[in-house]
Amino acid sequence: MSPFAGSARSTDTWQHIRVTRKDGIATVTLARPEKLNALTFEAYADLRDLLAELSRERSVRALVLAGEGRGFCSGGDVEEIIGATLGMDTGQLLDFNRMTGQVVRALRECPFPVIAAVHGVAAGAGAVLALAADFRVADPSARFAFLFTRVGLSGGDMGAAYLLPRVIGLGHATRVLMLGDAVRAPEAERLGLISELAEEGRVDEAAAALARRLAEGPALAHAQTKALLTAELDMPLAAAVEMDAATQALLMNSADYAEFHAAFTEKRTPKWQGK
Repeated sequence: MSPFAGSARSTDTWQHIRVTRKDGIATVTLARPEKLNALTFEAYADLRDLLAELSRERSVRALVLAGEGRGFCSGGDVEEIIGATLGMDTGQLLDFNRMTGQVVRALRECPFPVIAAVHGVAAGAGAVLALAADFRVADPSARFAFLFTRVGLSGGDMGAAYLLPRVIGLGHATRVLMLGDAVRAPEAERLGLISELAEEGRVDEAAAALARRLAEGPALAHAQTKALLTAELDMPLAAAVEMDAATQALLMNSADYAEFHAAFTEKRTPKWQGK
């Protein structure tokens, strides 16, 4: 994402998600607890636009995506999205589905790590949002359910058929996406779907601690590591190692690389600048 912006100003208030920022960490909360944080058209659009703005600003070093109330996210709102889509023509449906995919791409392509703090249900689109994060910190109550086939749609929604096999393997992904059964925290940890299993009731605290660790670290190195992990998924080895070489050559000219050497020599903790 280019840092250059045109005439548009940054958004001061987000109406369909709650956004807070502190010490280089953005916390984005899905805040419809009475609906288990079910997503609406507007919530998708806010997520897409927010991630684009934060990527341009380059002031955020880590982002936490969380849900308010009893669960993380129950997916698309049955009435406001599923009911509404029954009245749309093909062009409108394509626009909607492209927008949901843009949110997933934005999560994967933004130049800062994203941490999903998952408790309770992460279903449908909510499961894919968590999947698209770089880290999934989960409460023991967490359960992931990719429910698309259960509503008569393809299990490969929003990039799930691309991302999930790369996280848990093709065999497990086939079962999870085709059957739509819930994957509870113990199994999710065994499959590698969970990055960290938090103590009961402390998932927000654990996600915040990880966000602080990332935000206090070398942001440029984190951004390039994320970019390479995404870009090299489909590259042959020769192209991947060449991209690695070019990236390292650029980073060896960075202030952070020089700062590490200075800190090592002076026997102190590095003061990362992210440049």
